Amino acid sequence: MQDTPEDAFLYISPIGYRKSSSCGYCRRKGAGHSYFARATSMSPASYQALIDRCWRRSGTLLYRPNQRDACCPHYTIRLDSRRLRTTKDQRQAVNRFNKYVIGDVYAKEAARLYPKSREQARKRDTEFDLVERIHEAETLSLKQPPAPSHVFTVTLEPDDFTEEKFRVFENYQQVVHRESPSSISRDGFRRFLCTSPLKRETITGPDGRERQLGSFHQCYRLDGQLVAIGVLDLLPDCVSAVYFLYHESIHKFSPGKLGALREIALAIEGGYRWWYPGYYIHTCPKMKYKIDFSPQQILDPETLEWIDLTQDVLQKFDDHGYLNLRGTEGDTGRNASSTETTTPMEVENGDDEILDDEDTESDDEEPLFSSGMPGIPSIEKMYSVDLDNIAVRLNRGYCYAGDLFGWHNESIDNGGSAKAMVAELVAAVGPEYIQDICLDFRRS
Repeated sequence: MQDTPEDAFLYISPIGYRKSSSCGYCRRKGAGHSYFARATSMSPASYQALIDRCWRRSGTLLYRPNQRDACCPHYTIRLDSRRLRTTKDQRQAVNRFNKYVIGDVYAKEAARLYPKSREQARKRDTEFDLVERIHEAETLSLKQPPAPSHVFTVTLEPDDFTEEKFRVFENYQQVVHRESPSSISRDGFRRFLCTSPLKRETITGPDGRERQLGSFHQCYRLDGQLVAIGVLDLLPDCVSAVYFLYHESIHKFSPGKLGALREIALAIEGGYRWWYPGYYIHTCPKMKYKIDFSPQQILDPETLEWIDLTQDVLQKFDDHGYLNLRGTEGDTGRNASSTETTTPMEVENGDDEILDDEDTESDDEEPLFSSGMPGIPSIEKMYSVDLDNIAVRLNRGYCYAGDLFGWHNESIDNGGSAKAMVAELVAAVGPEYIQDICLDFRRS
């Protein structure tokens, strides 16, 4: 091929449809299947398209669970930040933390030195502006003198590894997730939370504001100490939460709740609009906090359409493992029991799974097309898809898949063949994106 597809939306290598080694939520062994792939590089727009097709990432590992055969079905949900309805509990969490940071002495002296007008005071007492309130206690937002009781800063930083960040991760995994020190490693932290295939870029939105895109760490520091990290993927149309971790010293301030509200505020300020909190698993108690933020929508894995996540839909979850959301169409607006391990403190944020290569190593393989995974086109439909002209990245240059593999006489129902492997990948990603895929089998 003459042109190199430098603008390919996704440089990817297929791993295949595999049985999970264990469920990261209920800890059952070999429960459910996922389709796995490895991304070498992709644009933020590419990942936006994938998460809108039920995918998530763990480092550079991409996975799409089969909700139909899972012990804990995963559903993609999102919140429209412009329509957020904060609860009394959420407002109290923000105000309580702000009061702690500012302190009574500062509050009284600042009220004397910088008095609010009657209209300003009335507005603050009767309205809760999330963006204004979430920044209220930050050092850069405070008028000085006097000095507040504590120095609080939040910065959006590259997702690089540092010892400072690793120490917070180590504490969080030990205290909240009860992991043994020997199971927590710098390499694991680096692979999962400091290695992203997303390209970093800046775009100008329809409103004229510039938006940063890519993977970032939102770092919270109190009196100079790093106390929490929000791992975020900033995409063209959303703030996607990857992981939130914090030091045990701030647990009393409901950091998971504060982190979620700050991410929603970022979606408002940055013009991203949507906040994606990761998968929602109805049977996992640690996931309940996600639906405390409303109103939300849930992605129908069958049709890949968004449905309003109403109480009627949530009630139907109680009677189903896998819920066919098309059966709720009459009750909702449509838009284009597990075993829980206890922890020494109440966990208010159910994180996405930490997956690595071991989770993709399974002898129990079966064809994706006979798996019954929702939203996967049939093998009959895939016969009409032109796989020959998919780009393949080589050590030097590019070529077409058909030329490289010489599979012109192969059938995609020949399990284990190169053509079948690529056909499954295209089906999982979506045949409509075939022109944007570039196969990359090089080892990094």
